[in-house]
Amino acid sequence: MMQFVKNPSNPYALSRKPIYAKNGMVGTSQPLAAQAGLSVLQKGGNAIDAAIATAACLTVVEPTTNGIGGDLFALVWTKGKLHGLNGSGKSPQSISIEAVKARGHEKMPTYGWVPVTVPGAPGAWAELL
Repeated sequence: MMQFVKNPSNPYALSRKPIYAKNGMVGTSQPLAAQAGLSVLQKGGNAIDAAIATAACLTVVEPTTNGIGGDLFALVWTKGKLHGLNGSGKSPQSISIEAVKARGHEKMPTYGWVPVTVPGAPGAWAELL
């Protein structure tokens, strides 16, 4: 039987069960992804490891909102210092201003294959690790 959790600031019942743990927390829209991140923490991983495991799990259990073909931006506090990571996709190696103009565009088009970038998430995961 599904347990409903009441939030005093929200009059609607929530149908997702919270997952609790000592000395760690993972928050996500999908309980299975939260459990994946929590499992990493329980095995001795750090918050970065858990975030990557959670994101990877989300590509399977909630592919419409998160995917391996996307980008990643991160702010990470570690070893007493704040780090920022821009994991946005790079433009394809073969693209150039001349190539875009040769296709009849005066500026980068909004739609079609020309403006598509190489996914940045996998490289950003590796950089975070």
